[in-house]
Amino acid sequence: MNKMELLVDALEYMEKHLKDNIKTEDVAAACYCSRSTLEKLFRYVNHMSIREYLVRRRLTRAAHDIVCEPDTGILEIALRYGYGTNESFTRAFRGFWNCKPSEFRGARRFSELFPRLTGPLGEGDVTMTERKRVDISELYDLFQERRSCCFVLCDIKHMIAINEISHKAGDVAIVEALRRIQDAAGENDVVFRIGGDQFALLTDSEDKRYADSLAEMIKSSNERPFVWEEKEIPLTLHVGVTRFDGKRLGYDELFHQLHIAILDITKRNCSL
Repeated sequence: MNKMELLVDALEYMEKHLKDNIKTEDVAAACYCSRSTLEKLFRYVNHMSIREYLVRRRLTRAAHDIVCEPDTGILEIALRYGYGTNESFTRAFRGFWNCKPSEFRGARRFSELFPRLTGPLGEGDVTMTERKRVDISELYDLFQERRSCCFVLCDIKHMIAINEISHKAGDVAIVEALRRIQDAAGENDVVFRIGGDQFALLTDSEDKRYADSLAEMIKSSNERPFVWEEKEIPLTLHVGVTRFDGKRLGYDELFHQLHIAILDITKRNCSL
């Protein structure tokens, strides 16, 4: 088994067992390799430990269930993902989402903060420069239906500087950025993450003026700080509007175009 196959098998195994009490050694055993080999490869490619990935995915899926299962108790969902008490779950949830589970339940919609990884693209050995895919299959039908609709694209400004304060502060910045975008979104608009600190809001309108109004609403919060460990950190988003103009609506072409559009928006904003 080459490195790419090993990594994909590990990711698939973890995704199937998010609700089970699995540890790094269990993942390694399922992939017929040593713990040290798998952990080293996983850190090299994904810049986090297997345990960190499991925690982030569990808290992301728990957030999904909190919103999508309003009749299910918070404790029941906590137990589903391996948390024995409301207190331990609330502490972990707040550290990841920057709010209590009960507060999150009032969200109008759910966007995966940490989407599932499905392994690197390409053949042979895994390299640092290979891109990773995320599981966005549920969005495909929506892309088809809204082929002519506008996207509002957002990118966090000075994310490196925020991460230099603390990577946990960076996580809070991402959650706050997501919240601002969702607050601006209309009832039928959909927000999703397309990169580490990059987001897209897919509108339900072909009218660019509507997308422009959402962009202005998001930008109105620029420089407003978020709080991390009693420290106020200013948060600004680069924001712009685009529309898919490719010939073939496929994930690779669509997401490539969105990333290029975000780079263009960032360059324009930085030159102002």
